[in-house]
Amino acid sequence: GHAATYLTFDLITRYLIACGNSVATTQNITDIDDPLLERAKRDNVDWQVLAKSQIDLYRDDMTELHVLPPTNYRGVIESMPTIISYIEKLLETGDCYWLEGDLYLDIAKVPGSLENLPLSIEEAIEIFSQRGGDPERPGKRHPLDTLLWLGNKANEPSWETPFGSGRPGWHIECVAIALSTLTEDFGSRPITLQGGGSDLRFPHHYMTGVQVKVLTGSDFASIYLHTGMIYWQGQKMSKSLGNLLFVSKILASGWSANELRLALINRSYRSDLEWEDDLLLSARSTLERLTANLAREEVAPTKPVIEAIVSAISNDLDIPEVINLLTRWCVETEAGSVGGSAGELSRAIDLYLGLNL
Repeated sequence: GHAATYLTFDLITRYLIACGNSVATTQNITDIDDPLLERAKRDNVDWQVLAKSQIDLYRDDMTELHVLPPTNYRGVIESMPTIISYIEKLLETGDCYWLEGDLYLDIAKVPGSLENLPLSIEEAIEIFSQRGGDPERPGKRHPLDTLLWLGNKANEPSWETPFGSGRPGWHIECVAIALSTLTEDFGSRPITLQGGGSDLRFPHHYMTGVQVKVLTGSDFASIYLHTGMIYWQGQKMSKSLGNLLFVSKILASGWSANELRLALINRSYRSDLEWEDDLLLSARSTLERLTANLAREEVAPTKPVIEAIVSAISNDLDIPEVINLLTRWCVETEAGSVGGSAGELSRAIDLYLGLNL
């Protein structure tokens, strides 16, 4: 599921670069949070060792899948001074309050934040509870107030700050890391694109937007983009359900990185996808046919198909149409059409799709 999301944004990055744009990207690493600490305690391992192992696994998977590395790759722990400075900025606004040693943003003080919720207040509170929020905590001014700083808890890691010992909340971590690496002066201008899985639309991306509005008076991003979820056996893949399929294990079982990459990108990225092994089988068949035709000395014209591929990608990442175009090119080549350059098409497939043939 995570791989599918990162592959979508890799396609966007590749397209923007191919069009001659200078692209700066930031990925944040949540290397300290409640789920990590809970798992470390459950498995009786040091939380820092566990965090490093998961980061290494992720980076290895992305390398295998030919995902272009981000310009900035920042962890929460290494970014702690920056995060603390952003919390200090929020404290200066007067829009925060303390509750039993924890710091919250008073969302009602942010103009439009409650009026512009993307769903009803009842739905927002329910989803907020499911995705890391604490709407039922006694003493909060509003159920949707977001945690900025968690006060020091026994037997948990913490950091010393001018406003007390503890660790940051989820949303402010991402705000600080993104703005500090992609903008200047506490976010004097919005970033171009903020993206992730559709489960981040609310509360995470909405609440980061609220916090940035308080800090800068402007929007966090010009564009928000969200990918569909990956389902397996009728349920969304999630850590809480434990129904995860791992890139490393799929590759170890004999499938190639090209096959897995194609199986995940050959869809409407906005739509949910039910994962099936047939997706890998279809990708293998497509790649075998394409590879065989690219190995021919004489192939069908390639310039028109490359132009059509670029057009399809520019049309909201229409990768299924790209595969249709490549399939039709294979048919023409197999029928004896000539005049193209296999190397030219192979390079375009690598450039735009990240498939190294």
